[in-house]
Amino acid sequence: MSRVSSESLAQAQAVLESKLGSNDVELAKELFAVLGIVDSNAGLRRALTDPSREGQDKVNLVSGLLNGKVSGATNEIVAKLAGSRWGDPRDIGDALETLGATAAISSAEKNGSEGLERLEDELFSFNRVVASSHDVQRALDEPQADATAKEKLAFALVPNASDAAKSLIGQAVAAPRGHKPTDLVQSFLGLVAKRQQRWIADVTVTRPLTDEQLRRLQNGLNNLYQRDLKINVNVNPALIGGIRVEVGDEVVDASSASRLAELRRRLAS
Repeated sequence: MSRVSSESLAQAQAVLESKLGSNDVELAKELFAVLGIVDSNAGLRRALTDPSREGQDKVNLVSGLLNGKVSGATNEIVAKLAGSRWGDPRDIGDALETLGATAAISSAEKNGSEGLERLEDELFSFNRVVASSHDVQRALDEPQADATAKEKLAFALVPNASDAAKSLIGQAVAAPRGHKPTDLVQSFLGLVAKRQQRWIADVTVTRPLTDEQLRRLQNGLNNLYQRDLKINVNVNPALIGGIRVEVGDEVVDASSASRLAELRRRLAS
């Protein structure tokens, strides 16, 4: 994906994050359904990614198509995509796929890191079962096979899978978009791993922490990020500022004086 498309995806992801809530699996299904519409209509895809067309014109186009058919959250997310710039017509479909998968993954995240770990195990289990049978591989890879039949077969392979896993696996087998279903599931696993980083704090300090300091650090970071983080502590005597924290894409270091000061206060008290 080009830089301009990546920036457009990032903006849409920010909108998605603000819409995540109690019904994320349904949101994922709607985004995947919109993806199906975009993928099946080359003219619409070109219209939504035409750089010479006004952004609001493209927003109006997609809103007219979706109005009354999807939730307000889905409409707003897709409108953000439509009004953005894209380096390649396929990129808007890739973005919809990523956003739909992220919504499904978020539903598993309601149970914290344990929910994400379960989802990861379910997706790995599906790929392992498929890899163990050439007949299953042929059935799922057959482009002319009925999508509903392939979904039924896939769900039979992981009968106790969560709704989040079924949403992702169902999308992978019904609409692999030119990929093998297992390869698409593998890409979804990459998104799960990225989401898991939100629950891990990599902490670098200048000297080893005592058990009491580690407890205070755990409490301080949990309060700061409003979730129960897993903490990995690394010691680097050359560190400037005494402490550095990485949670997902966010880095709290010497430049984040107020937040570090609060953590140092907790460690020292």
